[in-house]
Amino acid sequence: MPAISQPHQRRRRRTYRLVAAAAGLATAGALAAALPGSASAGESKGKPGGHTSRYQDVQLLSFNDLHGNLEAPSGSSGRVTELQADGTTKTIDAGGVEYLATHLREARKGNAYSITAAGGDMVGASPLISGLFHDEPTIEALNGLDLDVTSVGNHEFDEGAVELARLQKGGCHPTAGCYTDEEFEGANFPYLAANVLNEKTGKPILKPYWVWKKNGVKVGFIGVTLEDTPGVVSAEGVKGLKFKDEVETINKYAKELQRQGVKSIVALIHEGGAPASSAYNYDCDAPGAGDGISGPIVDIAENITPQVDALVTGHTHAAYACTINDPAGNPRTVTSAASFGRLYTDTTLTYDRWTGDIARTSVASANHVVTRTVDKAADMTALISKWNTLAAPIGNRAIGYISADIPSTGTESPMGDLIADAQLAYGKELDPETDLALMNPGGVRAGLTYAAKGTEGDGVVTYAEGFTVQPFSNTVNLQDFTGAQLIQVLQEQVSGTNAASPKILQPSSGLTYTLDLTKAGAERIVVDSIQLNGAAIDPAATYRVATNSFLAGGGDGITTLGQGTNDLVGGDDLAALQQYLTANSTATSPIAPPAANRITVVQ
Repeated sequence: MPAISQPHQRRRRRTYRLVAAAAGLATAGALAAALPGSASAGESKGKPGGHTSRYQDVQLLSFNDLHGNLEAPSGSSGRVTELQADGTTKTIDAGGVEYLATHLREARKGNAYSITAAGGDMVGASPLISGLFHDEPTIEALNGLDLDVTSVGNHEFDEGAVELARLQKGGCHPTAGCYTDEEFEGANFPYLAANVLNEKTGKPILKPYWVWKKNGVKVGFIGVTLEDTPGVVSAEGVKGLKFKDEVETINKYAKELQRQGVKSIVALIHEGGAPASSAYNYDCDAPGAGDGISGPIVDIAENITPQVDALVTGHTHAAYACTINDPAGNPRTVTSAASFGRLYTDTTLTYDRWTGDIARTSVASANHVVTRTVDKAADMTALISKWNTLAAPIGNRAIGYISADIPSTGTESPMGDLIADAQLAYGKELDPETDLALMNPGGVRAGLTYAAKGTEGDGVVTYAEGFTVQPFSNTVNLQDFTGAQLIQVLQEQVSGTNAASPKILQPSSGLTYTLDLTKAGAERIVVDSIQLNGAAIDPAATYRVATNSFLAGGGDGITTLGQGTNDLVGGDDLAALQQYLTANSTATSPIAPPAANRITVVQ
């Protein structure tokens, strides 16, 4: 097992030169305030070892699912909902690393024992400013934020384990090369991947845990990602890897840390839950510990050994600071800070120097908004400016025009429909016999906004905006399916592994059906309602279907899509969207948002 590491040495930040020719309310994660026994924080005990205080507060700042959002995200992706004292809600503009840096630095003041940790998906599905450069800008920003440690998320595997190792260790990209006249230095913080094993060696591909130390205080961190990562990442990205059960892995390494004398342990888990309210300051403990949250993290939290003192989670992009009882029946804090750098969580862990453990009854946790009313951090502004200068020749190019916002929200979204229409049109160019297209909802990373983000003008869609919508570099693939298989595909959206959390594919124009959410499993798809261009689907007929390469590999648990025949691999999916927008819109005749009425939803 890896040796316990000292707090990592911060590398001196380099000053890069541009390449001249570059084309409040505390949520109820707070537990009972009383400390064990009759002692209180800071009480003098005269214990040998040079420390007169038995208890030491350790600040844990955390966030998750940044996804390379260095600039302040726009639209709903750049807002959080706040619950007011009178029961109403309001939205607050939030996010952007210029502001996140300021908030974190301010929060650390007066806290000599402060750790900053993250719950995965720091990179991947990133906007152009980071994604165009294989997320080197985000790693550079995280170094500047003084991130201490993070777990891997599923999106850390978008480009495979070799690329993840490069982000950790540094070095220029193997095909794109160096983007500046300085070699990429890699992450100054450890990525933890305890449950991601090399299939050949059976060993973790990165460190499974890391220990923070200061003046005798030791806090161990174990990092895992969701076991189902192969189901939400392209097959090529997880080739040669095995993903183990989160609980089993954390319990294993908790024992290892305990044997090494580390009794204070935090698990960084890239898996999450769904709170009963979307408000970041919702008191999810009000109905009773854990009652205000559902989803995979509940079962995980209830089974992780009591040796683990707190869980920092992610993946669902939700905001919560809850308590869920551990297997011994004792409450334990479980947190998530939404996504895109809009929130950070501030957790107080009271360390008992006598036992080396956390006084669990005094753990307090709350989410805080990364407001944009504070001063920007100058170093982050300079970082953004540098990478935007490099990206501008590509990102500022207009690729189309829209007449109004095209949102990405809803069971069926206008943006999802637009992408499906673009892939159908591209598919027909490859093969005129193409009948329809299906787009996975998770691949629609944002909508398009009518209001100008820069100097391009209202209604103009730039390449950078398109990249933000579709950043995965999937290909558009064609396959043949029988009508019976097509029906099964639609049923798999809402059954099997997708029964609890449906993955509703976005349909191209002409495909219509009824989704009855009052029913269960596959019966939610009203088979008699499925039509293509007004005609019922014939189970015996053959249909030519366009999807992206992720779905064509059976992604999102829709395994039938991996069983098509007569495969044809086309070009990049973003190029298909760009081509569609350019061909179907002008400044004087912009494209209108699809009506999103292809699926009739019964609730």
